Amino acid sequence: MWFHDAVIHDLALATHGVRLEPLAPEHAPALLPLVDPELWFGMTSPVPTTAADVEAWVDAARRTEGTLAFAVVGDDGEVRGSTRFYDLSAGQRRVEIGTTFYGRTWWGGVTNPACKLLLLRHAFEAWGLQRVALRADARNTRSCAAIERLGARHEGVLRKHRVASDGSVGDTAYFSVVDDEWPAVRAGLEQRLAAFA
Repeated sequence: MWFHDAVIHDLALATHGVRLEPLAPEHAPALLPLVDPELWFGMTSPVPTTAADVEAWVDAARRTEGTLAFAVVGDDGEVRGSTRFYDLSAGQRRVEIGTTFYGRTWWGGVTNPACKLLLLRHAFEAWGLQRVALRADARNTRSCAAIERLGARHEGVLRKHRVASDGSVGDTAYFSVVDDEWPAVRAGLEQRLAAFA
């Protein structure tokens, strides 16, 4: 199924105790306590500091063309963060994954590899795409390292590509996985997740 306009989607995915469900207003109260300025570093939208800020952020995500935004939820129902597909282009057979954040409790565990397995598997195996890109502010070394651990290939840096919410100008580090690489990346993610079982 392809989405050419802003939609309220119904795609839900789950594996290894992690569920991606369509981002909705009811997720906003649980997302607010997960956000802090360091976690939000390099994001182009302002750091949400109130419930109204998060509600507006959720609403904007749901209205953005070519975007499928998700809440990341554990099997226990606890909201862990958010992620999304964006810049989805059926004709060019590509999409980006990003605007991802998790509460600090879930850093370094099963959450990120499980989410990326779900999103990449859907992009390559359900939608038949040939390219999935991921990017981060090049100053955010933690995020860049996490993307490389997924098996994505570093493609380069776009200089002065982003203005962060604090007004600072940063470079964007670009990474990608292409369809030829997906089987090896999938195997690596499954191996990482098996270690948590």
